Amino acid sequence: MSSAAATPGKARHTDSRQTESGRVGTWLQRLESPVTTYYVLLSVTGVLVVIGLIMVLSASSIVSYKASDSSYTIAMRQAQFAAVGAVFMAIASRISVARWKLLAVPALLAAMVLQLLVFTPLGKSVNGNTNWIGVGGMTLQPSEIGKLGLVLFGAAVLTRKRKLLGSVKHVVVPYLFPFAIGAIGLVLLGHDLGTVIVMCAIVAAVLFTAGVSWKLFAGGVAGFAAMAVTMVLTSPNRLARFDVWLGRDTNPYGAARQPLHGRYALADGGWWGVGLGASREKWQWLSEPHNDFIYAIIGEELGLPGTLVVLGLFAALALVCYRIVLRTDDLFVRLATGGVMAWIVVQAVVNIGAVIGLLPVIGVPLPLVSSGGSSLVTTMIALGMLLSFARSEPGCAEALAARPSVVRRSLAVLPTLSVGRARKGNR
Repeated sequence: MSSAAATPGKARHTDSRQTESGRVGTWLQRLESPVTTYYVLLSVTGVLVVIGLIMVLSASSIVSYKASDSSYTIAMRQAQFAAVGAVFMAIASRISVARWKLLAVPALLAAMVLQLLVFTPLGKSVNGNTNWIGVGGMTLQPSEIGKLGLVLFGAAVLTRKRKLLGSVKHVVVPYLFPFAIGAIGLVLLGHDLGTVIVMCAIVAAVLFTAGVSWKLFAGGVAGFAAMAVTMVLTSPNRLARFDVWLGRDTNPYGAARQPLHGRYALADGGWWGVGLGASREKWQWLSEPHNDFIYAIIGEELGLPGTLVVLGLFAALALVCYRIVLRTDDLFVRLATGGVMAWIVVQAVVNIGAVIGLLPVIGVPLPLVSSGGSSLVTTMIALGMLLSFARSEPGCAEALAARPSVVRRSLAVLPTLSVGRARKGNR
């Protein structure tokens, strides 16, 4: 009798296990959908941009009010750049892979020409870095366009030479020399080491994805290390930052002020944060709360959950890029995606590492989150390109075309609602 009574319990337990396994199988099938990459990439990008707009509004309110008697000036400008970036992102997502290949050479050449204008009277210097062009009240950072140019040009050239990549000569010419070295060298002349690090990471990622010899990587790493040491030793500003990072300089009124207050902000935030908009460090303690140190304000106001959400979103972005690389047979798509992934991930690691004290302060924005029009718009264009790659996945374009747009779905409900109300009235 006891065994008979136990049998229904075992059966129910078995049924529940089968139900759970069925649910897991359903979710795994959804992940294999041809539109998964497209929608995950679009969603993660949108959430990061929205978080950025909210945090720029909060972090810049005091600085903005001091400069323009309005707490919303910087945030409104960032919102305008986000709107422009969304338009360009939508356009980029509709450009075919073949057209992206054609844009490779013009993009890099245009970036190099614009970078040359930095050394004319149009150039502007910020904190010792000459890396901006000022026209009227607008500024442009050509090196951001250079990042996209290095991605496209490297992917296009190495795709054409795919059968010759075993030879160092064909790897070096013409991608590394003269174009990559020329583009990075122009930024180096402006003393922007942070941007140079990101650009070198892009080149390394494109070469690594192409499968070039490790000996070339060893030589490249040695050359980059020598260049970085030279730039640090010849710049009193960078030497001071390294002294702060190594703990030799702890003067809260000198070079250590920004890193110290960045960590104070994270400490004040604790587990759950002080609340959105309630940051104390943005009251002129952090000189760049809405730019390079916006992650510190996120930690202060939103606590550990806020910082982990941002980290998780960047991890999801890296995973979806990796998914594109795995699911494509087009070498150009694979190389370009690897370059964009390195661009965004390395820049995020350098920025967050500086805020938490893991790395010295180098001065790069947090992608899609920090204030800055050139960085935001260019990064959104690059992600729009990845959306176009996701659309080229087999079955994705057809599935997207078969689904009505959000507007159409919304309008389609209205007649149904009116008819339903009319029927209720007649009753």
